[in-house]
Amino acid sequence: MLTLADKSTIGAAADPWPPMSTSTDKAKLSDKFYLPDFSAPGTVLAIVLIAEIVAIVLSLARSVPWPEFFPDLAKTSLLMLWMALTTAAVLSVARPALSRCSVQKASVISLLLVVANVAVISEFVYWVGFLYGNTATDGTSSWFPPQRWGFLLRNLAIGSIVTSLALRYFYISHEWKRNVEREAESRIHALQARIRPHFLFNSMNTIAALIGPKPVAAEQAVEDLADLFRASLSEPGQPISLKQELELARIYQRMEQQRLGDRLAVEWIVDEIPMRAMIPGLTIQPLLENAIYHGIEPDPSGGVVRIAGRRRGDMISITVSNPRPPASNQSGREGNRMALNNIRQRLELAYGKRASLNVVEDSDSYEVCLSFPFAA
Repeated sequence: MLTLADKSTIGAAADPWPPMSTSTDKAKLSDKFYLPDFSAPGTVLAIVLIAEIVAIVLSLARSVPWPEFFPDLAKTSLLMLWMALTTAAVLSVARPALSRCSVQKASVISLLLVVANVAVISEFVYWVGFLYGNTATDGTSSWFPPQRWGFLLRNLAIGSIVTSLALRYFYISHEWKRNVEREAESRIHALQARIRPHFLFNSMNTIAALIGPKPVAAEQAVEDLADLFRASLSEPGQPISLKQELELARIYQRMEQQRLGDRLAVEWIVDEIPMRAMIPGLTIQPLLENAIYHGIEPDPSGGVVRIAGRRRGDMISITVSNPRPPASNQSGREGNRMALNNIRQRLELAYGKRASLNVVEDSDSYEVCLSFPFAA
């Protein structure tokens, strides 16, 4: 019989799902800010492309003679790239402070920083040309501006317009992404809360049957059930190590083993995959649950669920396969598509197009294969 002290220690000694670290919390807080990480390679590439597009538009708008078009484009591109990259560096440094401001205040400060940077660069270019570049007798140069204020005011106007449009785009894009993530999180909640009622009822009945003849097994079953529900109530989409996810699946196997006995056998072939790899929580356990519920439980003779993993380069593949029961025993057991769709969406949210989930089925077997990248 469990004492109060015993109950307080169930699952507490070695919690397989530790809370997120402080650094992870800070990263998540920073991701809530609408300005992107300007030091990221993808953002830098986008900035370079935008600068080049602006340079092309300005060169076309000046209607210079065709022989002078490409020299003029080269001069404008050099200036635009210089301004764009230095602006990205300034905003990258200021981003942590801006993330603590309201959207309106952060936008105004960002615009002022960009305008100030454009003014500094414009003044620097003019004075370099004035002191060293304007060697022509008419006071002009093909590379440096002959008029200080006209050059400065034009650059400030262009910088303000382009920055305002970019800030608006960043905000709309960020809000769209947040809406997508909220929808994905709601679906994750639905998956994590979907431990089937029949499983809970069966588990409680199994525990009740074990209390008298096998009290130690009943205590282990209570601990396993508590761990399962702790995992189902954890933060949606939180990545955990593959070792923790496989342990969760083994806990579920132990619970079902108490009920199904020799009818259930699970073959684990996972020695070749790195256990430190990260994966969204509740990814493999629902696949094992589906395999038992749809493949083993309806068949009076039971069967073997096979969970196999392998690594090829930076990709990890895990397959969960089960035999199909006789057609006469499959009635009323449809509906595993919801779990598969949720897992597929979570993998795509975490890894993009590099992750996949595929189903291979025939009259005798059903196999689910998921693949995702691993960063050593």
